[in-house]
Amino acid sequence: MDVSSQDFFIKNCSLATLATGVRASSLSELRDRLLTVDENCIYHHFWGERMNPQFVHTQHHNDFAAWIFHRLHDHALAERLSVIDPTEFDTLEALRQELIETVEKRLDETEVIHYTKKDGQFHFLRSILIVFESTQIISHPDQLPEILPKLSPSSIFYHFIDARARIPEKMDDFSSWLRTFGESYQPLIDEIRTVDPYFLSLTKLREELTHIVNKFFQGKS
Repeated sequence: MDVSSQDFFIKNCSLATLATGVRASSLSELRDRLLTVDENCIYHHFWGERMNPQFVHTQHHNDFAAWIFHRLHDHALAERLSVIDPTEFDTLEALRQELIETVEKRLDETEVIHYTKKDGQFHFLRSILIVFESTQIISHPDQLPEILPKLSPSSIFYHFIDARARIPEKMDDFSSWLRTFGESYQPLIDEIRTVDPYFLSLTKLREELTHIVNKFFQGKS
């Protein structure tokens, strides 16, 4: 098989979840742990659930919001945390600070002490991304309309979400690859980069990307 320097090699991935031993039973403890916990924990608790099959729409888009809603029963704070979009922050440290400030503001607002029993504690987890090679190769953008809908959710996660932590300008792998084919694909790149992956499941994200790609190539024909 001939291999070109412009070939796009599709990869799959999985997340290996690891315990840290760091836990919180109350809102003040959560704030204290957020100050020092490894930044990989922040990443995991915002993005990790995307790799698990989701059969129902969730109103809590990160683990912090879900725990505060279900265990501390602070619905107001849960709502505030749910709308924090990690794609709007340049670094995980900036995202951490937003979390801390949001929690501290809530602590200042209320005298009620929210806490949970031991079996309901928040357990900080971290994860390791394990990457697998696949047999799929895209040699030219014209193949995207056919191949993109067939990609696994884990491929979408690796190439569209995780890529933003690997590539300068927070760019996904598809956009980075399309750049190598010249300016004619810049409108497609611009459209792809408007997609915010955070509030979409991986299957919905794949559908959205497929729609954008199909629309672009239909316009070219």
